[in-house]
Order: sequence, then C-alpha cells, then structure tokens
Amino acid sequence: MTWRSDFMSERDEAKEPKQPHSASDERLRAVSPEALRELVNDPALNDEQAVLLLTRKDLPGELIEELSQRKALLKSYAVKKALVLHPHTPRLVSLRLLRDLYLMDLVQLTLTAGALAELKRNAEEQLIARLPQLPLGQKITLARRGPGRVAGALLAEGQAQVLTVVLDNSNLSEAHVLKALAKVKLEPRVADAVARHPKWSSSYNVPARAGPSTGPRLFQPCSPICRS
Repeated sequence: MTWRSDFMSERDEAKEPKQPHSASDERLRAVSPEALRELVNDPALNDEQAVLLLTRKDLPGELIEELSQRKALLKSYAVKKALVLHPHTPRLVSLRLLRDLYLMDLVQLTLTAGALAELKRNAEEQLIARLPQLPLGQKITLARRGPGRVAGALLAEGQAQVLTVVLDNSNLSEAHVLKALAKVKLEPRVADAVARHPKWSSSYNVPARAGPSTGPRLFQPCSPICRS
C-alpha cells in the first residue's frame, strides 16, 4: 500500500461498521459452534455481520480462513483489521493482511497480549519502515505510545522534538537504548539526551556509552543484549 496520513485515513476511510441491531445479527452472537460454518458460507453475509462474527473468540481458524477468501468482504478495512487481530486467524492470513493495517492499528497489534510473536515482530518492522515518511506529529505519538523496538528506532533518528518524548516511553528498554547508542552515525544530541535523562542516566550500562557531548566514536561496542 502507499504510505498515507494514517490518522486521517482511520478517521475518513476506515470507520468501523455501525453496530447492527436486527434479530438476525443478534443470532450471530448466540449461535452454537456447529452453526458457524453455515453463517460463514452464507452468500448474504455482509461486512458488518462478518466483523460481528469475528468478535467471537470461539471462531475456528478454518472458518476464519474461509472468511479471508471472500474478496467482497476484504474490501472492508474493518473486516481486514478484525481478521488480523483475531487470535485464531491462521498465521499466513494474518501476515498477508498485516501490510494493509493503518499506523495505530499496527501499534495496537504489537501491544496485544497473546498475539503471535512473529506477527508482532512483522508489525514492528512495518512501523519502523514507515518512519522516514511519517510527519513529526505521528512520530511523537509513536514515541509516546509505540512498542520498544519502534521507540528505539525513533531514538536513533535523533529528532530533537521526539527525544524529549521517547525516553519516557514505558516500553523502551535498556537494550533498545544501547542499540540506538551503538549506531555508527549517531547525532550527538541523542547521547546528550540519554545522559541527562533521570531514568537512563542512572542505568548501569547506559552512562558508559552516553556521556554528555560525546560523539558516537567514543561509544563502547554494543553488548549482546542490545542486538535483540
């Protein structure tokens, strides 16, 4: 997909379907597992009903795969998002649809407990790949709320407005900071910001690599922990 203003896209192009209230839609919530296949294979199934079905955590993976092959349903962003986030969605289906998720939905996935580790890592890699194209405001949002690997990549970029936020990110670990500090062409202000930060300046490993006003040539080699 082409990079776009994800926040605007989420508001203007990917509104969640309105919650249905008809008797047939209520039946979607109440059906027994044995009746799910009939619903999944119903040609009249629309995107609102598909999203409602995908809220069921007992939906088997084989039926989810069948839903993922319904091209008409996949025109709905809400259906694609629900497929990716469902815990029983087959791995290859999730990986295929992952590239279509908007920025903050990728963030949500990376922070979702129980999501496949491979899926989370792919989502993180997509977020990191998008960083160069993102406007400053979105980078600041990611710096505040994003997963640790993404926060570490933003730290390594060294944008002054982002540094003040990303170092307070609760998902940022010492390993992420050390990896950023090991970057060959590191802006000196990154080391300065780390060394002056109340949390990271008291870390056992970080100060040795982040003295104020030091350049990257003075950093010690990165320890094995920061390569994770």
